[in-house]
Parts: sequence; structure tokens; C-alpha cells
Amino acid sequence: MKNNKGKLTLIQAISMAVGTMIGASIFSIFGVGVKVAGRDLPLAFVLSGFYALMVAYSYAHLGKKIISDAGPIAFILKGIGDNVITGALSILMWITYVVSIAMFAKGFAGYFLPLVHLPLTKLNVATAEVLIIALFTSLNFFGSKAVGKAEFYIVLIKLSILGLFIVGGLFTVKKDLITPAFDPAHLTGILNASVIFFLSYMGFGLITNASEHIKNPEKNVPRAIYYSIIIVMIVYIGVAITAIGNLPLQEIIKDQDNALAEAAKPFLGQFGFLLVSIGAIFSISSALNATLYGGANISYALAKDGELPEMFERKVWFKATEGLFITAGLSMVFVLLFNIGQIASITSSIFTIIYIFVLISHLKQIRHVGGNKWLVGFNTLVITAVFFVLLYYQYQNQKFAFYGTIITILSAVLIEWIYRVIKKERGFFRPEYSEK
Repeated sequence: MKNNKGKLTLIQAISMAVGTMIGASIFSIFGVGVKVAGRDLPLAFVLSGFYALMVAYSYAHLGKKIISDAGPIAFILKGIGDNVITGALSILMWITYVVSIAMFAKGFAGYFLPLVHLPLTKLNVATAEVLIIALFTSLNFFGSKAVGKAEFYIVLIKLSILGLFIVGGLFTVKKDLITPAFDPAHLTGILNASVIFFLSYMGFGLITNASEHIKNPEKNVPRAIYYSIIIVMIVYIGVAITAIGNLPLQEIIKDQDNALAEAAKPFLGQFGFLLVSIGAIFSISSALNATLYGGANISYALAKDGELPEMFERKVWFKATEGLFITAGLSMVFVLLFNIGQIASITSSIFTIIYIFVLISHLKQIRHVGGNKWLVGFNTLVITAVFFVLLYYQYQNQKFAFYGTIITILSAVLIEWIYRVIKKERGFFRPEYSEK
């Protein structure tokens, strides 16, 4: 029998994924979604949720057969083998975690300092950003069980606050503010917003990045993936209806940095503003916690499989891997030196590329891992279309992000090619994950 002592339960695994998905995005870029989709934003959340379920179908089938903290990279390695493309995707996958952690740290400082009445000086912001990363790095010293327990309570508090926001606000929703429109302009807005907020569901992938630390992963990994997406989908739709139904669109867009806190004022007053601000801090904290944990796991697993340098695999203080410290340290560099808003957009595009290759890998292994090949093929076409719609949106609205996406991908391929030339012995994949 496998030793399940200290491993994550199903509820803790769901909490980790929900904590990441209902993280900084719903609080930080909600106003952006309103600007793109207007009163049709709830429909955009429904559509983006279906995109996530399409990808989840492959994650669930692959995740119950391939047990590895490398998560999607392990799926891709098994499907298309160890090559420059797989190696480049490995680098890009790890970078997305680093940048996400930095983004969450910035979001935390933006909400926390005003709440405790501290000025947003460069020193205060930098101190808060570094300390929050250091805090959750130290928590990860104590392993997956400590992370799982902390994540469960953080998510419980967060969902309670958002639940109060939704239930309290539904009674004061003005129907004329949320009545959808389906003319060409609004349909375009729904499509663009669905692509943007599809990225808000990406946290479910962390479940596969922690699969080696989950009890009975063959059963619990698929369950955790599906349950977490459904929970988040319900919350997103409820939040969108409540916010848009209580506050005119112009006011949400004007106060887009803290749109949900402002949207709570009409029915909860200043108490609602304070409550939602606290909810934002808990949300960002849980997202940072889960992402740091997943980033450290994937760096270790990829190094173990020869896809990242061996330094990520070595054990250091408290038996934590160097990958944890490198991930946290590089995140601190990003958070202190760079404006990562546009970089985060690039990262979102990269995640979608990884999803496409996971779906392709599922098609190549479908006889072994199970699933309907026609459904997986259809899902692959849809997610590929999502990627190109996202690129088109970037080209039209974020030129820097568009060119940054192309440059980042090409750079990762070049770095991987150089690394393979230097490390010629890496010309094979060492399958150290558990395959059922």
C-alpha cells in the first residue's frame, strides 16, 4: 500500500486549485473584463468555463495515469517525447509560475497597504512584496500538508466573503443593468472577454503539479480538477451578476483597480468595501501560496527528469529543494525591478500553448489513458482557436504583449537548444514519474 501520510486530501487539493483560480484576476482585472464585455461579462465567464472544462477533460484522463509533479510537461513528454519543443515548454511553464508569483505579490501590496493606512511609497510597496513572498516560502518549508491546511482555511474565508457579497448583492440587482445583448459588437465583446478570463481558470493545473503529494491520485486528481472548475465557475458568474447589477458600467471601469470593493458599497456600505478588500487580500495570498508551491514542485520534477538544470533538484535547508528558493528569489527580482502587467499577458498566452500540446499529447496516448478521440480532437481545435483569438486581441490592443509573446517563445526555444548542445547527454527522457 502507498503511504498517504502527510499527503493532500481531495478537499485540500480542491482548495489549492480554487485558491489559485479565485485569486488576483477576479479582483484585479474584473474592471478590464467589464470594459471589454460590459453587461455580458457573466456570459463570457460561462464560455471561458467551458474552455477550461475542455482542457480539464484531457488533464483528468492523463492525470490519473501519469502521476508526476511535472504535471502537463510530463503529459507532453510522454506524448511527443523529449525534444527541443518539450524542453522549451518546460522553461516557459516554470517562468509562468515565477511571473505569476510576482504579480500576486504586487496585487497583495496594492490592497494591503491602504487597508492598514500605510502610504504607497516605493519602500513600503517593495517591503510588503518581498515579505509576502518570504512568508509563503517559509510555509512551504513544512511540506504539502502544511500548505494544504493553510490553503483550506484561506479559501474558506475567501469563499465566505464572496458568498456574502453574492447573496447580499443579488437582492439589489437591477435587471436592466444585466440584461444581455447579442448584436455583433456585444458578441465580439463576449468572445474577447471569454478568451481573457479563460486564463482565470488556469489554476486547476496545479492539481497535476502536486499529484505525487495527493492521496489516491488516480481517483482524486480527476475529481479535484472537475470540482474546482465548477466551484470557480459558479463563483465567477455570481460575482459578475452582483457587481454589474449593482454598479453602473462606467463606475466599475473608473474604479477598475478595486471594482468589486466599490460594487459592494450600494448594498453593504463601507462595511462591504472593507470586507471585499480583506477578501481580495486573502484571495491573492492563497493564489500566491498555491502558485509558489506548484512552481517549486514543477521545477524539482522537471530537473529530476532532466528538463531543467540539476541545481533545481538539490535538497537544501529544511529538505526543501533549491527550486523553491530559486523560484521565490527570481519572483522577488521580477516584483522589484519590473512592471509585469504586460508580461502577465504574455504568460497567459504561453499557458494556452501548453494546453494545446497537452491536448495533442492526449490524442497520441488516447488508447492508453482513455477518452473520446473525437471529443479531444474538437477540444484541440477550439483551444487552438482561443490562442489565435488571444493573439489577435493582443495585436489589436496590446502590441507589446503580442511581440513579447513571440519573442518569449522563440527565446525559450533558443535557450533550450543551447542547453542541449552544452548538455549532450540530455538526449533522452528519464521517466521517473509514476505511470499507472
